[in-house]
Amino acid sequence: MKHLKAIIVDDEWLVREELKTLLTEYPDIKFVGEAANVTQAVDLVNATQPDVIFLDIQMPGATGFELLEQADIASTIIFVTAYDQYALKAFEVNALDYLLKPIQKERLAKTIRRLLSGERVAPRLSHKLGYDDVVYVLVNGSLKFIKLSLLKCIIAEGNYSYIFYENRHRALVSKTLQDWENLLPDDYFVRIHRSTIVNFEYVKQVKICQNYTHLVYLRDIEKPFVMSRRYAAKLKKTMTW
Repeated sequence: MKHLKAIIVDDEWLVREELKTLLTEYPDIKFVGEAANVTQAVDLVNATQPDVIFLDIQMPGATGFELLEQADIASTIIFVTAYDQYALKAFEVNALDYLLKPIQKERLAKTIRRLLSGERVAPRLSHKLGYDDVVYVLVNGSLKFIKLSLLKCIIAEGNYSYIFYENRHRALVSKTLQDWENLLPDDYFVRIHRSTIVNFEYVKQVKICQNYTHLVYLRDIEKPFVMSRRYAAKLKKTMTW
């Protein structure tokens, strides 16, 4: 097979040197350049067109996620981070894998096997996100940072979902309702229907209708959402009507 061109983007010189040394053990990987920040990385990506980028997440000036917004990148991404909480965001941008610092030789070997075989690993979360956390998702075809506390409502749409975020119109997101439910904090986000999750901080009124169904009104959203009888009890536990 042909060599895979690889670059390293990390603000720590020692990490770059360590990773370059480790990569010499893999003849299928050809190191073609390095950058210490996002500005340098944009130029490097355009010049080398790498097959794979070992990308640090936290760097001065701009994060690794922001590089993916600033450059037209078709490369496979392997994130390198000292913080495990970034794992979810890494996989939101279709990263092949992520490596925790300090990089372990055995862990890198597993990542290289995945890279060469095309295997992708699914993220395993030990806990849900916090209310002030941010996710990085594909919104209307573009990668965006979404702060959970500004997320008002989510509506199922097959393998996708529509979100009502801040004061914007609804937007299509590449995430299912079940995906959202698995990561959203339960003390703020409540499922009111099999196809609807709401942030109860934005609920301004709940009307009881015939057949014990309810209409849920959210701030700055004109049309109410139907809450089924099945989910009504859950919302009652979190707020007073």
